[in-house]
Amino acid sequence: MTLRVQILKQKFSQSLGLPFKELLPESVIEQALTEIKIKYHQRLFDPIVTLWAFLSQVLDTDKSCHNAVSKVIAYLAGLGVEIPSTDTSAYCQARSRLPEALLQKLFRETGQSLEEKVTTEYLWCGRNVKIIDGSTVSMPDTAENQKAYPQPSSQKLGCGFPIAKIGVIFSLATGAAVALCIDVLNTHDIKLARQLYQFLNHGDILLGDRAFCAYADIVAIKKFNCDAVFRKHQARTTSMRKGKIVGACDKLVTWFKPKKCPKGLSKDEFDTLPPTITVREIYYYIVIPGFRTQLVSLITRPVLNIILGTKKW
Repeated sequence: MTLRVQILKQKFSQSLGLPFKELLPESVIEQALTEIKIKYHQRLFDPIVTLWAFLSQVLDTDKSCHNAVSKVIAYLAGLGVEIPSTDTSAYCQARSRLPEALLQKLFRETGQSLEEKVTTEYLWCGRNVKIIDGSTVSMPDTAENQKAYPQPSSQKLGCGFPIAKIGVIFSLATGAAVALCIDVLNTHDIKLARQLYQFLNHGDILLGDRAFCAYADIVAIKKFNCDAVFRKHQARTTSMRKGKIVGACDKLVTWFKPKKCPKGLSKDEFDTLPPTITVREIYYYIVIPGFRTQLVSLITRPVLNIILGTKKW
């Protein structure tokens, strides 16, 4: 058993499908297991081999468990060791035993490790750009998941799968996800976003669509010493006459604090918001022959020298 496990670990670490050796070496997984105090038996599908096989399975075009086990058998074939059964039950059971805490810890550490390797040439004007977005994921149809993550109300009872809403922050430099949160399906993207701002680093630029372009959120991101660039929300009308013009298709606009506390904000958080903020609106036109011209506006907080009227951008 030990020999087969060692052969598999060596093969997986050199896999062309995923650079396990560089991004997720055995030593990192072992350390994570030790830190969260997880003990395991020495078997063919230990947590390390199981995790690597699982990642390979996810990346493969054939995502079946049978294909994953077949890879393991192929690695061991012809090496003079006992070939395991083609039955997938052992692998599936081992995969279900992977602790969620282990996956969460490795997720954070892998993203952080990639961020530390980013050099200046991959940054935008010396700054790290992060992208925020929301999506949905289908989950296994178990009673526990149905209770925690109800299926869409439009779906007939008992016919749908549990659906979870996720919010993610990606690094533009590495392409890796650096922060993740999960909630029920009807959760608004902006509620998830407010759980993710804490993972921003000083000087980051957060890029997102108009779902995140809210008064309170622009203020909150600035408090983290970060900047935001969002597409302007459709509820805010665009007027070419209002605002201070600072350049071609570029102006400064004053936004006023909402009269009512928005959903997702506590009364205390709403009371601490400033009465007004100055935002920079950059707009441009999308012209496609045969289609109606579309106006797109981007919102960000202006830097001090633009507010003061200097030409140093």
